[in-house]
Amino acid sequence: MPEVITGLSLLLLFVEMADLLGWPAERGMVTVWIAHSTFCAAYVAVVVSSRLRELDLSIEEAAMDLGATRFKTFFLITVPMISPALIAGWFLSFSLSLDDLVIASFASGPGSTTLPMVVFSSVRLGVSPKINALATIIILSVSLVAFLSWYLARRSERKAKEAME
Repeated sequence: MPEVITGLSLLLLFVEMADLLGWPAERGMVTVWIAHSTFCAAYVAVVVSSRLRELDLSIEEAAMDLGATRFKTFFLITVPMISPALIAGWFLSFSLSLDDLVIASFASGPGSTTLPMVVFSSVRLGVSPKINALATIIILSVSLVAFLSWYLARRSERKAKEAME
């Protein structure tokens, strides 16, 4: 669905809820958070559901046969097994939220702003050194996270290889 349609639908929902329920009294960061959560939930659901389809249910059944409750099985068996998908979904939704200007502009009120809105309003007047510095910080932080992920994965592979020997 186009972002304009999603943003307009959420704006109309927030206005109607304010008229009927009195909440939200004004659009702000809460409505932006709700809008971005709604927008990103579909992406996270696809990533996590693909991991859940590959999940071996016999491990959960074995844990419950050994006396674990459903709650304990979920948090000690299922969550660690799907944690890579949860982290990937979080990174994907964070990236999409960081990039999304249209939904944020519809869901935010006059007193609130997001990083994409600030960047867009600054770039309209010309690219300033602040925007270049922000882009550099974003690129460096993403590079650092990617390098750390690679390093930790390589280290865990080495440990697993050493344990097998």
